Amino acid sequence: MPRRRTIPALVMVSATLLLGGCAGTVAVPAAPQANAPECAEVMVRLPDSVAGAERRWTDSQSTAAWGDPTTVIFSCGVPSPGPTTLRCESVAGVDWVIDESEAPRFRVTTFGREPAVELFFDTEITEDVQGVSSRDVLESLSPVVARLPRTGAACVDRAEATPVPTPVTP
Repeated sequence: MPRRRTIPALVMVSATLLLGGCAGTVAVPAAPQANAPECAEVMVRLPDSVAGAERRWTDSQSTAAWGDPTTVIFSCGVPSPGPTTLRCESVAGVDWVIDESEAPRFRVTTFGREPAVELFFDTEITEDVQGVSSRDVLESLSPVVARLPRTGAACVDRAEATPVPTPVTP
């Protein structure tokens, strides 16, 4: 009879460990094109760590997160940005539009690739959070993201951009 008691106990311990492992899942909404086959090609190649932060489980398709607390969030399948006046940087052959409006938290989106990838990351270092280097994040992820097809123009340096004429009012 002791053997019969052991099996339910093992099942209970296994279930507890399994459910406990889900406690650290990061909630990230899926992007509109998250089911694109190109995103699947990228997702299987994402690194286990980015800028010193370890990868964590997420709850949506084509998403990833790193750090505890989370310092980098990755979403594949977001809409591609159109022309913008935001800064655009090329890293390892991938162009990134950089939104610095909430610095030290950044949102960067691939430019000229379909589907697009969006990253959110925090560069702030506090007592509780070890921020990440934006350069390290982009250098870690750009080689993987480069697998997405280039479908548009590359970044244009602001100095080389054609200025938009200001309308003249009488």
